[in-house]
Amino acid sequence: MNHHHNHHENNEELTALIATFKVEKKPKSMVSITGEIPVSELQKHEGHVLEHLGHDVEIKGFRKGHVPADMLRKHIGEMTLFSEVTEHTLAHIYPSIIEHFKLEAIGRPEVHAEKMAPGNPFGFRIELAVLPDVKLSDYKKIAKEANKKKEEVVVSEQEITDAIERLQRQKLSYDRLQEKARRKAALDAATKEGISLPTPETVESEEEDITKAPLPELTDEYVKTLGAFDSVSAFKEEIKKHSTTEKTQDVIGKHRAGITDSIIEESEIDLPDVLVKSELGQMFGQMEDDLKRANLTLAGYLEHIQKKEEDLIKEWTPIAEKRAKTQLILNEIAKKESLTPDEAAVADQMKNVLAEYKEADPVRVRVYIESVLRNAQVMEFLESQ
Repeated sequence: MNHHHNHHENNEELTALIATFKVEKKPKSMVSITGEIPVSELQKHEGHVLEHLGHDVEIKGFRKGHVPADMLRKHIGEMTLFSEVTEHTLAHIYPSIIEHFKLEAIGRPEVHAEKMAPGNPFGFRIELAVLPDVKLSDYKKIAKEANKKKEEVVVSEQEITDAIERLQRQKLSYDRLQEKARRKAALDAATKEGISLPTPETVESEEEDITKAPLPELTDEYVKTLGAFDSVSAFKEEIKKHSTTEKTQDVIGKHRAGITDSIIEESEIDLPDVLVKSELGQMFGQMEDDLKRANLTLAGYLEHIQKKEEDLIKEWTPIAEKRAKTQLILNEIAKKESLTPDEAAVADQMKNVLAEYKEADPVRVRVYIESVLRNAQVMEFLESQ
């Protein structure tokens, strides 16, 4: 509803009008803006609204879009016209209201008509979520303390042995499935030909427990069947590397979560619902994508786990709140420490994303990439304390 036409607006007049509105802070970073728009201001917008509404009105004897104003008024009805005019007027001055009161609006404003009578001032109330104030704790001190306790990544011999055994069991169960499929194919083919094959005795004992089955000995020959390894030692080296990488990511993840959780605990944030809803939306979106890849639907999955969507929302709300708070805190630290992503890195990542997702909106992609890179910068900053 951003109309860029000139309403011969006198800016001082508009500023004086907006200054009469009241702004009240509410819990959960909500703001309520109340005020009255005088008839003289509403009248400035009436001509344009009539013209706009008149485009599609057909009245006998007049060309479309050329119906005289008074006939249009009658045709549209006083109340409908008044409500269109108030909506248009408010949409027109809303950006100036936000600017005047220096509000960092998030999400869509909700407009309520408090007083609505043609020929009278229009009384309104706007409910709006704003970016919450974040009262940060001493994040450097918290990070410093946490960094002292960061665990070293050591992969024990036992962990390597366990990882190898897991891999061997996976291969065993995969081989058995293949063998079963081959046997079934042979049986089916034979049956088609009318040959009856004697059923081998082993089929019965075949169903023994994979987790207890004896494992083949680790020999150079055997590890070649597990992948491109030419010897047992090369295989063990690779397993160790892989386990170390996994464990390192695990430790870093836990360590970072520990730092941000402690900062959240000691900071004050009055979280608006719209941010929690947005995080929940992302979580559901991610889950639907994952399910789609597995050819499942959300409805089918919920039925399978015997839960309703409300149950998931309830379970996930605390996680969504924490995610929203973490993001607000990272933004605030980035502001305080003047951390901004490197322009070349942003451009580079944008190129990759836009090459893969041709329809993506570059502006949104940029915002997303900047946010991811800035988060990483803040985390590195905290870990370096």
